[in-house]
Amino acid sequence: MSHLFMIVGTKVMARRFEGGKLVIASHNPGKVREIQALLEPFGAEVISAAELGLPEPEETGDTFIANAELKAHAAAIGASLPALSDDSGIVVHGLGGEPGIYSARWAGPSKDFGPAMERVWKGLENVDDKSAHFTSALSLCWPDGHTENFEGYIYGTIVYPPRGDNGFGYDPIFQPEGYELTFGELENHVKYGISHRFQAFEQLVAACFKS
Repeated sequence: MSHLFMIVGTKVMARRFEGGKLVIASHNPGKVREIQALLEPFGAEVISAAELGLPEPEETGDTFIANAELKAHAAAIGASLPALSDDSGIVVHGLGGEPGIYSARWAGPSKDFGPAMERVWKGLENVDDKSAHFTSALSLCWPDGHTENFEGYIYGTIVYPPRGDNGFGYDPIFQPEGYELTFGELENHVKYGISHRFQAFEQLVAACFKS
């Protein structure tokens, strides 16, 4: 059974995380660090799928939520522990929503986002609309298959050339609304407090962590 939460304040009762070990179903060190920082105040004993030697499942879903569920379920079953997965990406409006769920794949097996960012910009060279948004889909799954899902967004503009060495992925070319700096230039604590992942985490915490 799975539930999707997209609006803070929903009255649907979610299953609570009761503490102890929580697997972060990711092999991306930057993503693991960001999630760990967000979970620290809630006493979760975080361990990554990479640390446990769990394989990365093939992402065959056609939405962010579907891929997050797939990864969380695989990690929960593989570790016999609750698992949290994030599937996120950048949706560039002038590219018809690309790269979207294929954001990581645009970076290739080596996860080199330099060429991926250049590909985004080249696609926008003759396009007026440089707007974009990041999406973060979180899936919290238990070994019995029960899943809680949450989704968050942040909107902004694509800029080029890349600016800043903070963050990861497409952060250096994404300038969030209301800011003059890119995600790659913002201090981590500032980014963490406004990001798409933070928006989804607020919902996760309210539903599954806070009493």
